[in-house]
Amino acid sequence: MSQSKAESMSVPPEDDNFERDLQEMLEDGPSLNEVTSNVQGGTPNSVSAAFAERVEPFSAGASSSQGAGSPPGATSNVPLSNSGGASPGSKNSPNGDFVPKSMSVVAQNKMESIKEWSLNTFKTTKQFISERLGKGSKTVDLEVEASIEQLRDTQRKYSHILRLARAMASHFNNVVATQRALGEGFSELAQKSPELQEEFIYNCETQRTLVKNGEILLGALNFFISSVNTLCHKTMEDTLMTVKHYENSRLEYDAYRSDFESLQNGPREAATQPKLNDSRRKYEDHKTKFERLRSDVQIKLRFLEENKVKVMHKQLLLFHNAISAYFSGNAAALEATLKQFNIQLKRPNAEKPSWIES
Repeated sequence: MSQSKAESMSVPPEDDNFERDLQEMLEDGPSLNEVTSNVQGGTPNSVSAAFAERVEPFSAGASSSQGAGSPPGATSNVPLSNSGGASPGSKNSPNGDFVPKSMSVVAQNKMESIKEWSLNTFKTTKQFISERLGKGSKTVDLEVEASIEQLRDTQRKYSHILRLARAMASHFNNVVATQRALGEGFSELAQKSPELQEEFIYNCETQRTLVKNGEILLGALNFFISSVNTLCHKTMEDTLMTVKHYENSRLEYDAYRSDFESLQNGPREAATQPKLNDSRRKYEDHKTKFERLRSDVQIKLRFLEENKVKVMHKQLLLFHNAISAYFSGNAAALEATLKQFNIQLKRPNAEKPSWIES
């Protein structure tokens, strides 16, 4: 009984051979790292061939050992590699990877743009260094250059005025805060000192009047600062940004002009003719861009000058009237100044307007 049971549980010789060959195939196969790299970069032909060589005998043996009632082995017509025909919108990389055609076009366009940018940067840098050393020729529009320099000088002076006005508003705000605290102190002492109540109340009312007029003056100063800041750091800065584009285009134009003139003055040969035509085309393109930006700068400079005169005429009048009315003690003229320029005061203890009023 035990002998027959042991015979029935023993492994058939065919299965034993199969396990031994399978173990040898796994030992001779690629390691886990090689398989990972093959999955990422495409399976090399050598590994695919070795794997197919080891699997083929077992496939043949398995097919020959199938009985009449055994199901047929699973087959597939899908190729395991992409070595066959590819789709029209794709191509194969050298290591067998699938590369979409759109991705290839995008990569090629990027390479072309990087190449063009590198060449343009080299030419402009070379032109810039030549101008600094006094060797390269430079296109100069005396009228435009003088207007640009005047604009930069005006911005520096307006920035200085803006810093002083901010400092004045800050110091005066401290004065108003001190006057408010002083008035509150006088009011408190008036209640606790009956013998000096009249004098304390008189000084308290004076400080409260000064605080009220000081808040009006602060409103005028803040309006002046806001308007000058917009003119100096937004309107002028926008024009200077256009000036920066103009100066960059001028540098590019001179770089391609020098390149074209060098080729034009060189020997005329059939081999250099395409290069000369390409240089002429780029020179004409940069010339058109340079002239367009020069026209934009001239227009913006003219509009900026007109806008600056209008804004500063109003703001200087406001500043003069507010300062004169405050220090002369003319409260009516001070309030009239706010109404004249439509300035709304922001009281420190005032409630915020509702979202409907906003």
